[in-house]
Amino acid sequence: MRLPALPKRYHAASIWALYALGLLPAAWTFYLGATGQLVGNPVKIFEHLLGEWALRFLILTLLISPIRDIFGINWVRYRRALGLLAFWYVAMHFLAYMILDKRLALDVIAEDIFKRWFITIGMAAFVVLIPLALTSNRWSIRKLGAGWVRLHRLIYPIAAAGALHYCLSVKVIGPEQLIYAGIIAVLIGWRLVRPRFMARKRGRRPQYGKLATEIPRAD
Repeated sequence: MRLPALPKRYHAASIWALYALGLLPAAWTFYLGATGQLVGNPVKIFEHLLGEWALRFLILTLLISPIRDIFGINWVRYRRALGLLAFWYVAMHFLAYMILDKRLALDVIAEDIFKRWFITIGMAAFVVLIPLALTSNRWSIRKLGAGWVRLHRLIYPIAAAGALHYCLSVKVIGPEQLIYAGIIAVLIGWRLVRPRFMARKRGRRPQYGKLATEIPRAD
């Protein structure tokens, strides 16, 4: 059973609506912090919220393919927006750390990166994520060809590094960290078994058609 398809004329508007809704948590929490409505350390609360939403959007990006493959629900058009939202949240997370938390004390930041493993891993994941964000467009897809697909498969180790960064950033790993890490582990595992699953599915449905790549086209 297929879900009703959104008319094509609303596709662009729905993508822009996703961007707007996706940025609301950051904007709202920043407003609460700026107006003194966050209890505790507002900088740390804001910084952690940005990191958590980055992980959520990474997970949502990786979920698009399994949802399509297993349930036949095609939300591929939203995958690029979800991936870019993940990048923006990662970027804001590190900007909050460097500007609001460390006040651009570059020597302290450098020491943190080299001595605190969770920051080293998080920074490495952010650096690797940058070329994926820069190439999330039609021009890059045409120019890079098959290399584009290989490049964007790095989203999986990036997500794994993000989960590890989150787990190592707390003194005691709790249920929330384990849930995020578990979901990402399952999604990476799905990537490994997906070729066999799709081969069996094509055997039952020979006209299934050409599969989309793991990272969205710039549509």
